[in-house]
Amino acid sequence: MDSPRAPRLEIHGRLLARNTLFNLAGQAAPLLMGVLCIPPIIAGLGAERFGILALAWAVLGYFNIFDLGLGRATTKFVAETLGRGEHGRVPSLVWTAVTTQAGFGLVGATVLALLTPLLVERVLNIPPALIEEARLSFYLLSVSIPVVLVTTSLRGTLEAAQRFDLVNALRAPANGAVFFLPLIGIWLGWALPGVVGLLVAARLLMLFLHYGLCRHVFPEFHGLPRLDATSLRTLLAYGGWVTVSSAVGPILTYLDRFMLGVLATLGAVAYYSAPYEMVTRLWVFPASLMAAIFPAFSALAGEPQRREALAARSVKYILVLLGPVVVAVLAVAPDVLRLWLGPEFAVQSTRALQILAAGVLINSLAFVPFALLQAVGRPDLPAKLHILELPLQAILVWWLVGSFHITGAAMAWTARVAVDAVLLYAVCGRLSLISSRSLLAHRMPQTGLLMAAAAGIALALGAAAVSFWTRNALVASIVVGVALASWHYLLSDTERGQILSLARPGAAK
Repeated sequence: MDSPRAPRLEIHGRLLARNTLFNLAGQAAPLLMGVLCIPPIIAGLGAERFGILALAWAVLGYFNIFDLGLGRATTKFVAETLGRGEHGRVPSLVWTAVTTQAGFGLVGATVLALLTPLLVERVLNIPPALIEEARLSFYLLSVSIPVVLVTTSLRGTLEAAQRFDLVNALRAPANGAVFFLPLIGIWLGWALPGVVGLLVAARLLMLFLHYGLCRHVFPEFHGLPRLDATSLRTLLAYGGWVTVSSAVGPILTYLDRFMLGVLATLGAVAYYSAPYEMVTRLWVFPASLMAAIFPAFSALAGEPQRREALAARSVKYILVLLGPVVVAVLAVAPDVLRLWLGPEFAVQSTRALQILAAGVLINSLAFVPFALLQAVGRPDLPAKLHILELPLQAILVWWLVGSFHITGAAMAWTARVAVDAVLLYAVCGRLSLISSRSLLAHRMPQTGLLMAAAAGIALALGAAAVSFWTRNALVASIVVGVALASWHYLLSDTERGQILSLARPGAAK
């Protein structure tokens, strides 16, 4: 019997802009909570117990690899189903993903539980007095692995329905609880296992809340868990390639730091890592945008022209909104490092920060073709590109770090993301997903020239012998000028109208 049909999920600019704002708020709030809470957590637990807690967070993050790309696969295929108006197929997809995630999560939990004695007693340098606390904490964490993975699929279902208001209503407090709940445990006088137990209980609560919201959005999502063999094959085939990208990506990201530690000094790693961690926070905007755009790409599977226009517009938005920020970083990099970390970092890290800032902008533009390829069911192509880039990146990093140390590491990373971006756009071009005609129609050459000119002026200003206040006043003038030029000459009347509509009463509804 055919699946019942319902009205198709409507994709429009105001919806996507609103969801991007929800995502930004959902990610920014926990960052602020972390800044406020980490110092008292360290004071309450002590440096050694906080170190164990931080290691526990890292281990739990690593074990998310047992997701096997099913969270992303759930978003893609549910969004496609909604785009065709086939709501009746959603329960089969979601229950299959949830059941499979639960199974993989149990495997991950068993692996972590079995590895815990080895990790606690031999691998990690934990003081003898804290070994028992650490062992119990890791056992508790292992319980949360299936909970986290199942929640990922349920969250992906809500994202597929473009309900980012609900997603971020849970994401912000859930991520903030990672920092807030340890303070409650400390206030209650609990030891480290009690603190970790609070975190596990919070994740379990989030699982039930996500399930309840999925039932609210999809009333047909009910009954007992069930597994559909056809859906399972589809999800696993797609998720496997997503997993490859997820596994190779961190190696490409951290290879430069490892080489600095081998070929230079640990001090050089610090001088490089600090500006890297600072400037890559700019990814919060393209990540928030593409989280909203990815299910839209999937839902528009039957409308390739609309999907291409959305992709081209997304590229322009990233360049228009992130470009001025990068321009400012290029100009004030020495001042920022001097004020934040001291004069020695300003001397050692300025050039690296400037190069990395350019690389972050280039890499942010690559978010669009990356998401587009995954949305059209070709996650194998980005994964294969990453596999191809890995040995080439190793050679490039070895050469440039050996020759130029910190600056060489930044050059190698930026060169790699630039090549990656070119290849992703080339692949999308060959598949007729993004054409030069579409980019021209959305004024990308003019946008690129404006940002390049502003960047050149910013670099010259950063090297000029002017006072701190003069430089910052000139930078502010450049940024305002770029913003006004973008608003009046690069955005269309429709795009300006969609942005202005967000400020009207009821825009968030």
